[in-house]
Amino acid sequence: MLKKKIDIYLVFVFFIILLTLISAFIIDYQMNQKPCALCIYQRIPYIFSIFLITNIFFSRKYIKITLLILSMLFLFSTALAFYHFGIEQGFFKELSVCENKNISEIISKEELLNQLKENAISCKDVSFRILGLSLATINMMLSFILSIMFIRLFIFLR
Repeated sequence: MLKKKIDIYLVFVFFIILLTLISAFIIDYQMNQKPCALCIYQRIPYIFSIFLITNIFFSRKYIKITLLILSMLFLFSTALAFYHFGIEQGFFKELSVCENKNISEIISKEELLNQLKENAISCKDVSFRILGLSLATINMMLSFILSIMFIRLFIFLR
């Protein structure tokens, strides 16, 4: 009975994670909202978690360790989303990956063409909101909730 409840819990979490990734790709490709570098990095824990949860379903080995890894993965995701949120709010300085170069600082036409080809999106510019919240804010909350869920599962399996 215990394993059945855990399986139901994991299936529910798996579909939340899958829905989150699908939503991100729909926002990117169907709604033409280009993601910044941090937005793309924030997808990595979700992708890894799909493989880890799938591994739990099929192998049934190392479940506790996998749940611990998943909880740490989403704690990292929470921290990354918090950093992104902090950049959006002006609490933190942007990484060089996120910054757009000032066109007045570009001297040669080759540098200008390279900058236009890159078309990097600034991490502090929020171009899409849901219920007034940026996607980084939503991701921060969701990642924190998922990390708590995985920690609870880990503790529950004692």
